[in-house]
This record gives sequence, C-alpha cells and structure tokens, in this order.
Amino acid sequence: MRAARVAAQLGAKVVLVEEGKLGGTCVNVGCVPKKLLSYAAHVAHELHEAGGFGWTIGASAHDWTSLIEAKNTEIARLNEAYRGTLVKAGVEIIEAHGLVPRPHVVEVGMEEITTEHVLLATGGAPRRGVFPGAELAFTSNEAFYLPSLPARVAIIGAGYIGVEFASIFAGLGSEVTLVGRSEHALPRFDGAIARFMRAELEKHGVRFHMHDGAKSIERAGDALRLTTVHGREVIVDGVMLATGRDPRCDAFRPLNLKTNARGHVVVDERMQTSTPNVYAVGDLVGRAELTPVALAEGQALARHLFGGGPLPAIDYANVPTAVFTLPPIGSVGLTEEAARAKGHAVRIFTSEFKGLKHTLSHSTERTLVKVIVDEPSDRVLGIHMVGRDAAEIIQGFAVAITCGVTKAQLDSTIGIHPSSAEELVTLRG
Repeated sequence: MRAARVAAQLGAKVVLVEEGKLGGTCVNVGCVPKKLLSYAAHVAHELHEAGGFGWTIGASAHDWTSLIEAKNTEIARLNEAYRGTLVKAGVEIIEAHGLVPRPHVVEVGMEEITTEHVLLATGGAPRRGVFPGAELAFTSNEAFYLPSLPARVAIIGAGYIGVEFASIFAGLGSEVTLVGRSEHALPRFDGAIARFMRAELEKHGVRFHMHDGAKSIERAGDALRLTTVHGREVIVDGVMLATGRDPRCDAFRPLNLKTNARGHVVVDERMQTSTPNVYAVGDLVGRAELTPVALAEGQALARHLFGGGPLPAIDYANVPTAVFTLPPIGSVGLTEEAARAKGHAVRIFTSEFKGLKHTLSHSTERTLVKVIVDEPSDRVLGIHMVGRDAAEIIQGFAVAITCGVTKAQLDSTIGIHPSSAEELVTLRG
C-alpha cells in the first residue's frame, strides 16, 4: 500500500492487486488486532492492581465475543480508511487474485495487465504443522476469530508470536502451556531479556516446556490431547501453532525467482529480484519481518523508480522492535550475544527494579533495562527493556542509537523523575 500510494503521488499509473482485505497481515491478522487483544489482557492486570490505590472493584467478567466484535469493527474501519487514501492518491485497486506468469505481465482472471515494473509484496503466512493431528490446531490467523476463549490452551512455538499470544490468553484467564524447541523463549532476543520475560510470564501462570515440540494432537472427548516429542501429555481446549511464517510465493512461481535457504526472495541493493524490473519488499524478502521495515522499503523503492535519484538507504542494523507480552519488551540494536559474536569488547549495564506504581499495587511485576556499550568507542550498541511502556520508551532511544549515541551522552542526559525511562540515563558501572 505504501509503495502504491507514493508511486501514484509521484505521477505513476499504479494498479494494486489484492484478493484479501487491504492492509495485509499487520492490519488484519497481525500487529493491529494483536495489540488490541494485548490491551484487553493488560486491563485484567490493572483491575487486580486497583485495590492498592483505594479503588473497590466489584465482580468482573470478560466477554470474548464482545472483544472480537469490537476488534472486527476497528479493522473494517481501517480497511476502508486505507482504501480511501489509495483511491485519493490515484491508485486503481483490483480485488482479485493476481498471477505473474512472466516479466511485465500480471494476470487477473482472464485479463492481462502489462506494466513497466512489478512489485511483489505478498508477505508470508503461518507455518502449518506436518505431525499427526496438526489440522486440529489453529494459527495466529484463526486466533483472531475464535468463537470463544479456550479455557486451556497450548501454544507450539516460543518466538514473539507464541509469547505474545501466551500473554493474551493468560491475561484473559486461560491456562496456558507454551512448548518451544529452543533452549529459551525468544531465541533471537537478548538472553537476559528473554529469561526475565519468562520469569514474568510464569507469574501469570504460563507453563514453559522448552527443548520440546509437538508430536501429535488427538481428540479427547470435547477436549484435545497434545503429546510432545518428549512424551508429555497435555489436555487442552485448543492448540495454537506459532512455529514461524513462510513467504507466500505461489503468485509468481512461473518467474522462477532466486530464493534463499528459507524460501525468501533474494533481492539486490535496489530491491530488484533475479528478474529485471521485478522487485520485492517486506516479509517476502525477510530482511526484517516487521511492518515499518516493509513500509520503508516500499516507500524507498517508489521514490527511487518515480522520483529520481538513488535508492534511499535503510538502516537494517538498528531496527527497533517490541514484543507485547505481560509486561512488554522493547529492543533496539545489538544483543549482548550478537555484540560479542561480532568481536566487540563490551561493557554491560543493567538495572532490575520494581516500578513506583507497584509499591502500592502490590504486584510482583519487575522491570529490567539493559544497555550494551562498545568499550573502546563508548558507543551504545544496543538498548533492551522489559517493563511497562517499553515500546514507547525504546522508540525514543532508537533515534539516539541511530544517531550514534555514546554512553557518556546518555549519562549527561537529565532523566524524567519518577519514570522507568530515567533508568536508561542513570545506569552506572
């Protein structure tokens, strides 16, 4: 959508072919609805804490159906808002399945559209299991439309999708078991952050079974029996598969584009595929499978093709990200493990504390902040946080890291007191 809009605003004739709802994964079955469900999970925590501040809260109950209906209404509003923006920019939208059989041609039904450039932004889809009974499980796509909240749920996969949904289900009252193949949940995140997050989720009752996987699922009366590779049996009302996402390549297989070992389309520095004038961006490319990265790539390509000049540079090294767990994670830059692997001599600064709010709320929730510094240059390589408002806090510090901030500059910055964010400018060795 971003590439189409910018290209049209720059004078290009643009056709956008989309068989689903506008907005792709993020708007419909990803970031946006997930954040809305995460807000709902956090409300339960807020209700529990209210007594510490003098509030008397009566009996409360959650209505899953009302939440999903409200979420659907908001997503429909966004779909139409994006449609209006695209049409206003001059983009022609064709709501159908598109096929790219050869360069410069897009097939839509019986019609062929000839074009100077083709941009592939087909994204990815949840990976389906191949073990017995996998068809009984649901993925993140279906999770947003479950008819009811499962009282007991097992989640297969401990990446960011798995732990986010573990937080959502646990926050709304489900018994949650999370099964992951790796040693730690969130294996691509800083180890200290991942371990801290697990400890916090365990306070919400989430049970972790790591170094394990799904062997089979079978019906057990009205419930399901999940058997793991190591022989554990868990009786649940639902099993969610969160074992990763695969790029969607069916629409352009005739082009026989070059792909990497993970199936992502290989592109050069101009985002061009192995076929001239066919470009690819976003999750399909897999450089960083995050919506803001896809937006930046699409916008940069459109400006390059139709605005003249070189392709604007995108800094993939310092892409900030968040995981909306209980509490959330914010991260930017290198992890400690990655910094050491790159040969940096690092100094590590950490602080773990109970937030001021919890001195009255009686919550056991804690916050962790961590800063990784390259010792010879004093440059900050990474900043990571687990705690309330982590995403909002780390976004600002991402600007600083992008600008090459040093630890001395952090130390010279006046903090906002009292706040969790001030910990990042008051860390001392």
